[in-house]
Amino acid sequence: MARLKEKYRKEVAPALAKEFDIKNPMAVPKIEKIVVNMGLGEASSNAKILDTATEELKAITGQKPVVTKAKKSIAAFKLRQGMSIGTMVTLRGDRMYEFLDRLISVALPRVRDFRGISAKAFDGRGNYTLGIREQLIFPEIDFNKVDKTRGMNISIVTTARNDEEARSLLRSMGMPFRQ
Repeated sequence: MARLKEKYRKEVAPALAKEFDIKNPMAVPKIEKIVVNMGLGEASSNAKILDTATEELKAITGQKPVVTKAKKSIAAFKLRQGMSIGTMVTLRGDRMYEFLDRLISVALPRVRDFRGISAKAFDGRGNYTLGIREQLIFPEIDFNKVDKTRGMNISIVTTARNDEEARSLLRSMGMPFRQ
């Protein structure tokens, strides 16, 4: 069992139930899934970029990414409907907890001048989205094999009813929010 999942069951869930006065254990907020998205706008002109980004995302998450396609044509961006423009992975279960553990304890502290992440990036429904500027903060990526630094979005979807419950959940899981 993942270390963070065990921490959630033993410490976090009972503390959240007490803090928000939740009687039903199924109503306690929990992390539902984590979606990691890497948008590659320049993939429309160079298809090789998509292959390297897919391999990097596979190394980071431990799961094969899905190639996302453009939904409609946009002439200003030289984009046609159906073109490959990015990759994404949806993590659930033990793999999700392992990724979140590596993100919190290993990857985020490797960010240059790291003082914590913003506590304002919640969407109003209890979901948190974090933007990362470069994939090199993950130790799975070999620095010598990287041709270009790429950013990614990490969306943490929770079952919390509001932002306050989600913030408390992520803080107790160990997410380093800025003070």
